Amino acid sequence: MPHKRNPIRSERVSGLARILRSYVLTALENVPLWHERDISHSSNERIMLPDVSICLHFMLREMKDIVSNLEVYPKNMLKNLNIYGGVIFSQKVLLLLVERGLSREKAYSLVQKNAHHAWNTENGNFKQNIERDNEIMDFIDQRDLEECFNPSIHLNNLSVIWEKLDI
Repeated sequence: MPHKRNPIRSERVSGLARILRSYVLTALENVPLWHERDISHSSNERIMLPDVSICLHFMLREMKDIVSNLEVYPKNMLKNLNIYGGVIFSQKVLLLLVERGLSREKAYSLVQKNAHHAWNTENGNFKQNIERDNEIMDFIDQRDLEECFNPSIHLNNLSVIWEKLDI
């Protein structure tokens, strides 16, 4: 599809991750006989270790380049977060209701009802549905609700992640 930017390089890394994971089984099967170190270990390690090293090196270089050249569109991201009226924030609302004393089953039922209504209504708005639901608003106030719908909470540890990347 010409209107898309196919994530070929990301897909390649994802595919190679399967190869690396497949070697985990081989490595784990070597563990019970570490003390014996027979030929069954070294025969697979001669293939596995160079293969894993080369593959991982390539994947890391590829990901460094992908992340370094990543184009981010914050307006589109915010738009996508709010598709279907912001139902992506339903888990946060659910957890807040449980924290405030509502049973998980009851909270789930209330949140699900409002989320489905937003999802299945043209231009539905999950947040407005919650605000209009007195059964929910008896447990939370407007400030708490605003915090539930604040997408920046997902960025709290972003600096920690970037520091670990050391790009």
